[in-house]
Amino acid sequence: MNSPVHKVIIIGSGPAGLTSAVYAGRANLQPLVFEGLQPGGQLTITTEVENYPGFPKGIMGPEMMELFREQAQRFGADTQFKEVTAVDFSKRPFTVVVDDKEYFGETVIVATGASAKLLGITSEANYMGYGVSACATCDGFFFKDQEVFVVGGGDTAMEEASFLTKFASKVTIVHRRDQFRASKIMQDRVTKNPKVSVIWDSVVDEVLGEQHNGKKTVTGLKLKNVKSGAITQVKADGLFMAIGHQPNTELFKGILDMDEKQYLKVQPGSTRTNIPGVFAAGDVADSYYRQAVTAAGTGCMAAIDAERFLAAQGVH
Repeated sequence: MNSPVHKVIIIGSGPAGLTSAVYAGRANLQPLVFEGLQPGGQLTITTEVENYPGFPKGIMGPEMMELFREQAQRFGADTQFKEVTAVDFSKRPFTVVVDDKEYFGETVIVATGASAKLLGITSEANYMGYGVSACATCDGFFFKDQEVFVVGGGDTAMEEASFLTKFASKVTIVHRRDQFRASKIMQDRVTKNPKVSVIWDSVVDEVLGEQHNGKKTVTGLKLKNVKSGAITQVKADGLFMAIGHQPNTELFKGILDMDEKQYLKVQPGSTRTNIPGVFAAGDVADSYYRQAVTAAGTGCMAAIDAERFLAAQGVH
């Protein structure tokens, strides 16, 4: 083993990964951070963040993550724009592989996050952050007195639709089937709300919009009836995806314990996984809250857990 052994290797660079890098850096643990394919995590596809404490005027998502990164680097974190391709947690020091190069760590913090499931159409990507969103709690505020659409049929879609009625004048749920999979109580809450209507047996075929002075806005949607194939065009100011999230845990299958949705399991009240010395923080272990501030909080916890683990092992 010719390579140096790092005290902490952090996989992922959203609010969880970079907060753990700040805390590990300040504890003089010289963390090595592999930022992955989406440096900054989901916040980099969010235009404006208004609900993170300390930014009363709001801040652009990518700019916020740049500040997180600068802060981590200030305390000695080595941040690298590289993607981890394999891991071996069978013995310590743990092995983390980037392409064909092996790195070794006394502890590993997994902060690979989750990705919102999207429709996968070009127009959706084109307007992401400009009227298309995957987070109602993040972006609902921007749609006061406007008409928005929610795609989905599970509890998440019901929650998002319900939340959006606080701001939007009208919320329409588009669902590809003729009944929801959501729990009865959630369905009732939504269907009894006068602001909510439902379009059944339909999918979004295209997001329509326009561009003025470099600013993009959503103006409507093309909806396709899955039974008849008929296409209808509707006016829309915003579109919210609520078809679930996929935790980025492919790398850890068969290695770290996961729940039925493939989120990493941690011991209650901690960030400890089933392997001593490996910790999980942020959305990769959180299917419920999924907010930048909660991810940052668990990032802090993971760094403290790692520091205490190292101290118990006699590593300083």
